Amino acid sequence: MLLLVKYTLLYAMVLMLVALGGMFSERSGIINIALEGIMVIGGLCGVIMIMIMPAGASNFQIVLYSCLAAAGSGAIYAALLAFASINLKADQTIGGTALNLLATAIAMVVAKRVNGVQGSKLSYSNEAFLGNIGPVSVSVFLYIGLVLLLISFIVLYKTRFGLRLRACGEHPQAADSVGVNVYRMRWWGVLISGALGGLGGLAYIVPPVQTWNFEVGVSGMGFLALAVMIFGQWHPLRIFLAAMFFSVFRTLANISDSTFLSVLQWPKEIYSMMPFVASIVILSFTSKKSRAPKAEGIPYDKGAR
Repeated sequence: MLLLVKYTLLYAMVLMLVALGGMFSERSGIINIALEGIMVIGGLCGVIMIMIMPAGASNFQIVLYSCLAAAGSGAIYAALLAFASINLKADQTIGGTALNLLATAIAMVVAKRVNGVQGSKLSYSNEAFLGNIGPVSVSVFLYIGLVLLLISFIVLYKTRFGLRLRACGEHPQAADSVGVNVYRMRWWGVLISGALGGLGGLAYIVPPVQTWNFEVGVSGMGFLALAVMIFGQWHPLRIFLAAMFFSVFRTLANISDSTFLSVLQWPKEIYSMMPFVASIVILSFTSKKSRAPKAEGIPYDKGAR
């Protein structure tokens, strides 16, 4: 039971952070399919930052600088999507797919360069990221995630910035008519998306293990986060609940050998597929009722009315 709680909280924070990133981008009107790639880049840069930290660095410094490296690199990588989608008016889905493919290739090359060998595995210490709440082992991203969830809700629904961002995703022409710079707001939406996605990549890679093979990227967690975002109806609190729901399915693969599930003797791969199967089934029944931002995926042309 403790393992179920541990891994559910871990994966819930990962899915929530990345889904919140996707929410900010799509609320501004830009479809961010590149969340998978952004997670890879953020996780890679965060891990490298952990590896190069001096021996005398405190846990707080390790967590702070690695999180900044992950969020910053995620935002920079997302800027490629922003430039292509906003400035060049390229197809957002194709651009995001290309960035997903590119990210794993970049991560493999960089990891091999850091290692100095052919393998793309990086080893690091995750002690600074782990703690306990009573008998349950948790990561520092539980606290970071809950704080960012509250901030995301406040920013999106209680500030002028959030109102303008949502207006750009619903009716950019109307927003432009009252003086809102649609291009700038969409850039902000994508950059915030990249920062949260990069942070989510670090949260997925570092706390559970001390070695990561970047050949596998992030094992589809970015795409699962997209399902969480849609199921959560682009709303922060609903995204949190959806992340908790899907993380239970993701956790089964980690606890199948040490709980009552071992009696079934199913291959671990079946449990690994369950969250994706669940997302397909759930979205097939709920997608008709989804209320996505009306202008998402549509390049904005200031001259068109």
